[in-house]
Amino acid sequence: MNPSPRRILLAVTGLTPQVVTETLYALACQPESPWIPDEIHLITTATGAENARLNLLLPDGWFHRLRADYHLPAIAFPVENIHILENADGKPLDDIRTPEENTLAADFITETLRRLTEDTHTELHVSIAGGRKTMGYYLGYALSLYGRPQDRLSHVLVSDPYETNREFYYPTPYDHPIYSRRGDKEIAVDARNAKVELADIPFVRLREGLPKELLEGEARFSQAVAAAQRAGRVEELRIDLTTRRVTAGGEPVRLAPKEFILLLWLAQRKLSGLGPVHSSIYESNPEAAHAYLNTCRQVFGPHGGETVRAETALKAGMANDWFSPAKSRLHRALSVALGKTAAAPYLIRASGPKKGDHFELGLAVEYIHITEAP
Repeated sequence: MNPSPRRILLAVTGLTPQVVTETLYALACQPESPWIPDEIHLITTATGAENARLNLLLPDGWFHRLRADYHLPAIAFPVENIHILENADGKPLDDIRTPEENTLAADFITETLRRLTEDTHTELHVSIAGGRKTMGYYLGYALSLYGRPQDRLSHVLVSDPYETNREFYYPTPYDHPIYSRRGDKEIAVDARNAKVELADIPFVRLREGLPKELLEGEARFSQAVAAAQRAGRVEELRIDLTTRRVTAGGEPVRLAPKEFILLLWLAQRKLSGLGPVHSSIYESNPEAAHAYLNTCRQVFGPHGGETVRAETALKAGMANDWFSPAKSRLHRALSVALGKTAAAPYLIRASGPKKGDHFELGLAVEYIHITEAP
C-alpha cells in the first residue's frame, strides 16, 4: 500500500502574512474534507519574510495559535521554508521595482515551484492571494507550467470588514475582539464571526509539453513559457544528410548514429509512399531490409562499423533486437528535446494484427523534409 502523498501549502506574501493563516484555516479547519498540509512554504520579499517571521512563527505567533486553537497536527513551517526573492547579486530583494527585478522574481518563483513539484509523491496547494499582483500571476502561471493532476490553485476570500484588517488572522473558535474603521470611527468586531472561504481556480496543465531539461534542471520562466508554446507548433521534421542534423518543430534533436539511421530510413519510406515494416524485416520484407542497409551505406559507407553490425544482425534474424532499443532511444531523445506532448507526432507508430508486428513513422508526409548530401 502506497503511503499518502506529502501535502505542501505554497503561498506568495507581501506585507500581509495573514494570507497564510487564512488559507490554512480554510483548508484544514472546515468540517467537510479538511486538507491539512505536512509543510508550508512562502515566497516573499525580505520585508515580507520578516513580517511573516514576527507575526506567524514566534512562539506566540498566529500560525502556532491557529494550530493550538483547532488542534491541528504538527506542520513543518521553519524559517528556512520562507524563500526570499533575490536580486542579480543573490542578495535579498526588498521589492520588485524594475523590469530586471521583475524577471528575476519570475525566474525565482518558477524554479521554486519546479523543485516542489519534482517529487512525484507530493501534492501542492498553491495560493495566489498575497504579495504583489505580479507575484501571484507568476506563481499561477508557474503552476500551469509545472502543475500535476494532484495540484490545486486557489484564492482566499474573507468577508468584510475583516478582509483588510491587519489584526485579523483567522476566525477564532472563541470571542476575540479586533478593531476596525467604520467611516471616521473605530469599532470592535469579533474575529469569531468572520467568513473565510477558498475559491478554487482552474488552470491548464502544460507540464507534459516541457522538455526533460526544464523538468529536472533549473527553470527560467521565459524558457518554460517558450517550451510550452513550442508544444503547439506545426509539426515539421528536417533531416540534413550533410551535417547529420535533425530538427523537429524547429528544435534540434541529438541522435546517436543508430537512431539517426532508423529515423532517416523510416522518413524515406514515408516520402516514397511505402507502408509499415514487419518487425522480422529480413524474412518478411527483404526489399525493406536492403533499403535500410543501403541507408547505412549511404551515410556511413559500405564498410562502416554501423553498416556491418546492422547487416550481421538482420541476416541473423535479430531485427527486433536491433530495432527495438533504437526505437526506444529515439523516442527518449525526442521527448528530451521537445517534451512528451510536442514529441508525440514524431514517434514511431506500431500497427498490424498484433501490436508491434509492424512499425512506421507516424508523421504525415507533408511535414517531412530531407536535405540530400551534395
